[in-house]
Amino acid sequence: MPKKQWSLLIALVMVAASVFVPGAFAMNFTGSQGNKATFETLEETRASSPVAIGSLEGNKGRTFKSHPVLDGYPNGSTFIYRSANLFGGRAAARMNTNLMVYVEQHFDSKDAAMNWLKSAGLIDVADEATGTIVLVTPIGTSFGNADIAAYYALQTAMFAQNALLAPGSVGSGVFYSDAEYFGGFGYLYFIGIDGGATFFNNHIATNIDFAGRIAGALLINGKVDEIRKVSTSVPVYLVNASDDVVNKYKRANHANAMKGTGEIVTHYNQSQPLQRVVVARTNTTDLPALTKAAYHDMFIKAMRIPVLLQGIDSAGTQYSGYNFDEAPFSLCQRDALINGVTKDGIHLISHQGEDRFSGMKSSKGDYLDTWYEYVPEEVLNGTAAKGTVPLILGNHGGGDDPRQFVDEIGLLALAGNKRVAIVAADHQSLPNDVRGPALTSLVKYMLKTYPALDPSRVYAIGYSMGGGATYTVGYYEPTLFAAVAPLAGTNIEPTGTEVARFASTQLPIYLSTSSYDVRRLQAETSRINDNLANQVKRWLQFNGVPPVTFDFDTYKLSGFKGDSWTVDTLNNEYTSYTWYLNNNKGYPMVALNYVKDLIHALYPEYAYSAWDYMKHFSRDQKTGEIKYNPYMK
Repeated sequence: MPKKQWSLLIALVMVAASVFVPGAFAMNFTGSQGNKATFETLEETRASSPVAIGSLEGNKGRTFKSHPVLDGYPNGSTFIYRSANLFGGRAAARMNTNLMVYVEQHFDSKDAAMNWLKSAGLIDVADEATGTIVLVTPIGTSFGNADIAAYYALQTAMFAQNALLAPGSVGSGVFYSDAEYFGGFGYLYFIGIDGGATFFNNHIATNIDFAGRIAGALLINGKVDEIRKVSTSVPVYLVNASDDVVNKYKRANHANAMKGTGEIVTHYNQSQPLQRVVVARTNTTDLPALTKAAYHDMFIKAMRIPVLLQGIDSAGTQYSGYNFDEAPFSLCQRDALINGVTKDGIHLISHQGEDRFSGMKSSKGDYLDTWYEYVPEEVLNGTAAKGTVPLILGNHGGGDDPRQFVDEIGLLALAGNKRVAIVAADHQSLPNDVRGPALTSLVKYMLKTYPALDPSRVYAIGYSMGGGATYTVGYYEPTLFAAVAPLAGTNIEPTGTEVARFASTQLPIYLSTSSYDVRRLQAETSRINDNLANQVKRWLQFNGVPPVTFDFDTYKLSGFKGDSWTVDTLNNEYTSYTWYLNNNKGYPMVALNYVKDLIHALYPEYAYSAWDYMKHFSRDQKTGEIKYNPYMK
C-alpha cells in the first residue's frame, strides 16, 4: 500500500476510534487529569494539588493534602512545569514522565525560570512525553549537604502515589496529592548541568535509595570526588565528563562492551544492555540537542519498576513505609509511545466512551466502554499476511489503568519485540457475569477488525484482579483461547455450566505467584495456599492431566515434583521456578510458576515468562483441539 494511502487508513482508524454516542458513558474512565499546562513554584503546587487530585476518578470521597515531608522545604528554590492533560485517576499517573532538572543558578522570577526551560528545549520534551519538569536550584550559592535533605523530601512526595499511611503513623488516614499532581516513579529521569551534575555524581548516584529509582540521567560537565562510588546500575549520558566519572559509572553498570559513532562512545553490559554509559565530547553545549538526544536515545528505552519489600534499602525516617518506598527499583525495558506509536511500530488506538458492547450490562448499568488496542504497523498497513499475528487479551488489576498495566507488566515491550497485538479493556467495575461475555466479545471484535490476527493463537494474561478476569474468560469461552496466564490471580470459582464446557475442550494454563504475594502464598509455611493448589487440581482435571498428591513436606513450595521443571533468573536479578504437568501426549498443559523475593506487584518479566509458555500452543480452528509446538520461537 502506498505511504499516502496507509497514512489515510491510520487516520480513518483513529477517527473511528474516537466516535461515541452521546450519553453512552457507562463507567466514564479516561485516565486523564484534563488539566491545562501549568507552571508553578513548589509552594503553589502544594496549595493547588489537593483540590485538583481530589476530583479525579477513584479519588472522590478521599481526604488529600500535600505531603508533610515538604513542610520545611526551602521556598523559592523549585519550580514545577506540568504538561497539558496529564495522566491521572487510579494508577494512571504512573504513566507520567518526570524530569528532575538540577541547574546551579538562581532565577529572579517564574518567568525567568520558564524562559530558561524553553531555551533548554525541556518544555518541548515534557509536552511530547506527557509529564512534568521539577526544576531545582541550589538552596545556597551552590548545591551542597542541605540540598540532599531537600532531594529526599522531593523523592518521598513524588513517589508516594495513592499513599495512605498506616494508623498511628504521620498523616494517618490522609492521601497525599503531590505524587499524582507532579510526581511518579516508572519514568523518572535526571538532568544535571555543571554543579547539578556534580551534585548527582557525589550525592545521588552514591545512594542506592536515590540512584535505584532513576531510569536515566543526562549529566553535563559534572565532577566527582575521588572517594565517591556509584551505588547501583543507572543508565547515564555523560557530556564532557572526566575519565574518573566515566569509569565509576562503567563499573556500576558492569560495562563489558563498547561501540562508537563520531564523538560518542557507548559502554554497555552485553547481557543487560540497558546498563550503559554514553560518553559524548563537545566544544559547544547545545542544550536542546543534548536533551533531545538523551531523551530519545536513552531515557525512553528504560523504566524503573518497584517489586521489593518496602524499606529494605530506603531511609529509616518517620515517612518510610509509604507506597513504593523501595530500592532499588528494577531497571526494565521500555517501549515508549510517542504521539501514539512506538519507535518499533506499535500503534495505540484508544476507544473511550463507546457503546459497542452496551448490550452486556451489569445490574447497575455498567458495561465495557473503554479499551485500548496495540496494533503492529504491519497489521495496519496490510503487509502482514492474513491470520499470522498472535493476539493477547491483557486484563489489568484492581485500581490499575489498562495502559499502565500493559506497560508495567511488559506487554507493550513484548508486542514490539515479538510482533503480537494486544487489547486491554477497562473492566474495573464489571462483575464476572459481564466480564466473561464482554471481554470475549472484545476479542472477537479484534479478530474481525484486523484480518491479519491469528484466531488460532489468541491468549489471555492478567494480574491480581486481572488474573481473576483471565480465569473468568477461560471459563466462559475456553475454545476462544490457545492458552491463558492468570498471574497472582484472584481466585474465581467456575459455575457448573462453566465446568461442563471442559468436558469437550481443554485450555493450557500458566499459574504464577511470588514470595510476598500473601494472598496466593501461605507465608507462615512458605507454600502455595489452598486456593492456588485447588486451581492446580481443577485445571489438571480440565486438561486431562493425571492428578497429583500434594506433599509440602517434600516439595516445600509447589507441593509436587512436576513432570519437568526449570529454574531461571529474570532480568539478572530474581530466581524463577516453574513446574510443568503433562497430559498423555506430553504437552505441559498446566504450569505453576513461583518468583523468589517479589511482592504483589507488576513486573515486566512476567509477560515474557508467560509468553514463553503460551506461545507454544495453538488451537485448531476446525477441530478445536490444542496443538503444541515445542520449537516455536
